[in-house]
Amino acid sequence: MKLIVGLGNPGEKYEKTRHNLGFMIVEHFLKDFQDIENTLWENSGKFKSDIAQIEWQRRSHRSGQASLEKVILVKPKTYMNNSGMAVRLVADFYRVNPSDIWVIHDDIDLPLGAMKIRFGGASAGHHGVESIIEHLGTDKFWRFRMGTGLGNHKSNIKDQKFRNVEDFVLSNFSGSEKGKLKALIKRGVKAIEESLEDGLDAAMNRFNTK
Repeated sequence: MKLIVGLGNPGEKYEKTRHNLGFMIVEHFLKDFQDIENTLWENSGKFKSDIAQIEWQRRSHRSGQASLEKVILVKPKTYMNNSGMAVRLVADFYRVNPSDIWVIHDDIDLPLGAMKIRFGGASAGHHGVESIIEHLGTDKFWRFRMGTGLGNHKSNIKDQKFRNVEDFVLSNFSGSEKGKLKALIKRGVKAIEESLEDGLDAAMNRFNTK
């Protein structure tokens, strides 16, 4: 079983912001899956999240035989800084090991269009990831870090007319960024699919930005 968590903030006010990139990617992943099977998001008060469950069919490259793996998609509705509360509720109920949790989130340390899959480590200042580490009591889960534009140049925030990092992550993508955003969402979805199909090591080799 895999628990795939897209991070973001609930509500129309935030749906197009940089901080909601995790939501966008898991939504597009499920939409692609719905072409095969009609699975919808369920608003779960019990888990403080929107939840969707699918059965992923993986085909063995050796035998050609297919096997099914249960995948639970989660969009926490606790707001970014309390994401760990929702993740812990779902993980405890389904008895999912932290190493089987994949967290899809925005990352201001990567330029827009870049991505990196990694296991464990500190939150690097991302409050959603920080909350998950706190509530799980471990950092030993997978992260899909999706770049939102700053790279290593946080000093450029004021040059871009943002007061601070928070203003930046809660801003919408600009019109000139829409093409890169669309490509990054598509790449993120493909990375999830290939991770489920071929494993995370293979996906890292293919999708991690050099």
